[in-house]
Amino acid sequence: MDTQLSTKIPWWFWLITILALFWNLMGVGAFIADISVTPEALEAMPEPQRAMYENNPLWAKFIYGIAVFSGVLGSFALLLKKKWAKPMFVISLIAIIIQMGYSLFVVKTPEALGNTAYILPALVVLIAAFLIAFTNSSIKKGWLK
Repeated sequence: MDTQLSTKIPWWFWLITILALFWNLMGVGAFIADISVTPEALEAMPEPQRAMYENNPLWAKFIYGIAVFSGVLGSFALLLKKKWAKPMFVISLIAIIIQMGYSLFVVKTPEALGNTAYILPALVVLIAAFLIAFTNSSIKKGWLK
């Protein structure tokens, strides 16, 4: 008999999984808002922030999309109790590090938004790393197939 099928999954697994899905869907929402900035919205921005948006290359937006959509796929995989959640979360974290690193250290987002611009990227990286660790633990406990 397959012990993975008979292993009882605790309620908090589902709570974390649902929170992960909501978190990653918020990331998709932020991504869509970011790539949909209207000319009117750009006009209303302070010059440093406007320059940040106007000079953001297409590849950085593409990496941002990979980060958020692979995070959503990983969350859905967790809901389905599938091991392929792990590579999705790993791809997401790698893309996050590339995109956030570019934004913080090349584009210098803190110059446009202030030092608080470091807080959300740090939180995003920590949550992405947590989701990888959580998925690893879930695989080891036999909760994912």
